[in-house]
Amino acid sequence: MLALILTLSSLLLLPILSTNFWTLTTIVMFMMTLFSTTLTFNPMTAFSLQSNFLMMDSLSSPLISLSIWISTLMLLASKPVHNMNNNPKLFIYTLTVLLIILTMTFSASNLLSFYIMFEASLIPTLFLILGWGYQPERLQAGMYFMLYTISASLPLLTSIMIMYTKNGQLTFYAPWFQQLHTFSSSTTWWIMTTAAFMVKMPLYSVHLWLPKAHVEAPVAGSMILAGVLLKLGSYGLLRMSMFYPYLSFKMSPIMNSISLLGGVMTSLVCLRQSDMKSLIAYSSIGHMALIIAATTQSSSWGWQAALTMMIAHGLCSSCLFSLANMTYESTKTRKIFLTKGLMSMFPALSLWWFILSAINMSAPPSLNLFSEICLIMSIFWGSSFTMIPLTLMIFLSAAYSLFLYTNNTHGTPCSYSNPFFILNSRNYSICLLHSLPLLLIMKTDILFSWL
Repeated sequence: MLALILTLSSLLLLPILSTNFWTLTTIVMFMMTLFSTTLTFNPMTAFSLQSNFLMMDSLSSPLISLSIWISTLMLLASKPVHNMNNNPKLFIYTLTVLLIILTMTFSASNLLSFYIMFEASLIPTLFLILGWGYQPERLQAGMYFMLYTISASLPLLTSIMIMYTKNGQLTFYAPWFQQLHTFSSSTTWWIMTTAAFMVKMPLYSVHLWLPKAHVEAPVAGSMILAGVLLKLGSYGLLRMSMFYPYLSFKMSPIMNSISLLGGVMTSLVCLRQSDMKSLIAYSSIGHMALIIAATTQSSSWGWQAALTMMIAHGLCSSCLFSLANMTYESTKTRKIFLTKGLMSMFPALSLWWFILSAINMSAPPSLNLFSEICLIMSIFWGSSFTMIPLTLMIFLSAAYSLFLYTNNTHGTPCSYSNPFFILNSRNYSICLLHSLPLLLIMKTDILFSWL
C-alpha cells in the first residue's frame, strides 16, 4: 500500500524532469491502475494489507482502483488544457495531489486520519473549480461547495473526539467498536457522525452545492466529483453502518423516507433541466439516494449492492460528463435544446450518447442493472411501502435518460448553433475505457467478496 502511494507521489516530479510530462503521467497512472486492480482480484486482500496507519481490504481496493482509473481518464479528457497551455503543470500537480489524498482516504486505518484526508480532498477540488472553471459564477459554486461540506464535517470531528476520549483509540478492525453500544444508542450521536457523509453523497435537502459545483467545474472537476468524491460519503457511511448496524437499522425508516422521496423529486427536476451537466448532476442525487436507503438497512446484501452501485455509477456518470464536454467543445453550448440533430452531424458521438444513456437507466447487460436490482431488493426487504417511490424512480430514470438522448441527437439542427468537428480517437477512447469496466457484471463476485 505504501509502495502505491509513493509511486503516485513520484508523479509530482514528472513536470520538472520531462517536457513530455502529460503523456508520461497518463501512462504511469494507467500502469498504477493495472497494479491496483491486481490487488482487487487478489482474494487475500481482505486482511493481508494493513498496518497501524494504512490498510486495504476488499471494500477499499475497488474504490482505489476507481480513483486511479478516473484520474487517468481525466487527463485524457483534459488534453485541451495542455494544448492551450492553460497552466498544464499546475493542473498535473493539483490532480496528482488529489489522487494521493483520495488513495490515502480509502486506505486509512484510523478514523482521525480518515477525517483529515476526507477534508483535505476539498482543497484540490476547489482549485480545479476556481482555476479551470468556465464562468465567473464558479466563485459562488466554490463557496457553496466549501460551506456545505466543512459545516457538516464539524459534528463528525466532535464525534471522533468523543470516541477517542471514551476509548483511547480510533483504529478500524478493533474490538473497541463493540464497546460503544450504550454510547452509540443516541440518535443525535448517529446524526452527528453521518452528517458529513450525507452532505458529501449528497442527501436530498443538502444537495444544493452539487449542481452548482458540477456546472461551473471543468470536465476534470466534474469527472472526479461524480466518479470518486461522492463515493467518499458512501464509503464513510458504509464503514459507520458496519460498526453500528443496529443504530443504522433503527434510523432506516427516517433515512428511507428522506432519501427516496428526495430521489423522486430530483428525478422530476431532471425532466425540467436545460443544461446537460445540471441534468447529469441531479441524476446522481437519485442514484445516491438508493445507496443511502440500502446502506441503512444494515444487511450484507444491501452493503454489497451499495459498493457495486458506487463503482457502476462512478464510471457511468464520469463518462456522461465527458460526453457533455465533447458536445460542448463541438457546439460551444451545453443547452439541450440548442444541440439538436447531433445524429446527422456526429453519428459516432450519438452512438455513445445512446449507450451511456441506456447504461444510466440500468439497461442490460451493464453493472448498473445488477446493482440496482440488488439495491431495490434490499430496500424492499426493509419495508414494502418503499415500492411506490422505487417504482417512480425507475420510471423517471428512464424518462430523463431518454429525454437527454433524444433532445441531444434527434430533430432538426438548431440554426443558432454552428457545430464543427473536433472529435478524434482520444474522445472515443475515453468513452470506451469508461464502458468496458461496466461489463464487470460477468464477474460480480469481486465486488461481493468483502463481507
